[in-house]
Amino acid sequence: MPPASPYPDMTALDLLVSVGKLGSISAAADAHGITQPAASMRLSALERRLKIQLLERATTGARLTPAGMATAEWAAAILADMRALLVGTAALRAEQGSHLRVAASLTVAEYLIPRWFGLLAAELPRTKVSLEMGNTAHVADSVSCGNAEVGFIEGPRPPGRLRSRELLADRLVIVVGRDHPWTRRRRPLGAQELAATPLVLREPGSGTREVLTEALLAHGLGVVAAMELGSTTAIKAAAAAGAAPAVLSALAVRTELQAGQLVAVDCPELSLQRSIRGIWAALRQPSPAAARLLAIAARTEHRTTSQPDGSRPSRH
Repeated sequence: MPPASPYPDMTALDLLVSVGKLGSISAAADAHGITQPAASMRLSALERRLKIQLLERATTGARLTPAGMATAEWAAAILADMRALLVGTAALRAEQGSHLRVAASLTVAEYLIPRWFGLLAAELPRTKVSLEMGNTAHVADSVSCGNAEVGFIEGPRPPGRLRSRELLADRLVIVVGRDHPWTRRRRPLGAQELAATPLVLREPGSGTREVLTEALLAHGLGVVAAMELGSTTAIKAAAAAGAAPAVLSALAVRTELQAGQLVAVDCPELSLQRSIRGIWAALRQPSPAAARLLAIAARTEHRTTSQPDGSRPSRH
């Protein structure tokens, strides 16, 4: 018999969030299409699993305890991520002949595409979407040869053979583990010191690697690889473990910076700005679905780019 899952029931977490929003178990039960006793049983089971009291029950109703309020806030973030996962995996398993074929670089696919696809599904519910992921060079090739109708890439400039639309500005961040000596430095990092330091890098062909290479080349310098990894998650883990510094999109390291697992290090001599763009074939206009996805991306990111990314500069 397999061991019981250590994780709480997602439906119960969703109910808890609804109780916090709607003010009662009965209202939450109605919103979820279940009976009030069934909702109470799920919430009681959640309390037993978490070993904390989430609700104060009385004859007049129930309300969240302070611990319940904190748990509901955390649960809301988990549920949002789960919805993003479901949207993203639905796109990945879509048939090759689907109406809209999209290719995206890894940074865009991991941190932006799920939100865009969710909004597209709300606006065009009958549109099927398939998603192909790769580095920037791969995405540009996929759009050029017609395997994808629209692509999303990051880099210092658009591919010359394709049409493009800038969606948002992004920047790269130099990050190290919290015990790295660079977190205790008194002055900003210099370009020459960064170039002399072996780094955890993306593979050649990635937009992240291209921006860093060009920024150092402007100073007559190059990059030294301690290791090359094709996964942003693997690079973050290696840097957090102290393997070597890494250079990644601010989008990719926002959570780790806020949690203190990674620390951002300033290097004011380098320009590490870049653009995230939508791209499509030069000889044809995007289809209505592709044009709608591009518009959603531009509209959504215009509203969010003014928000802080949570990074922390190094002490100097």
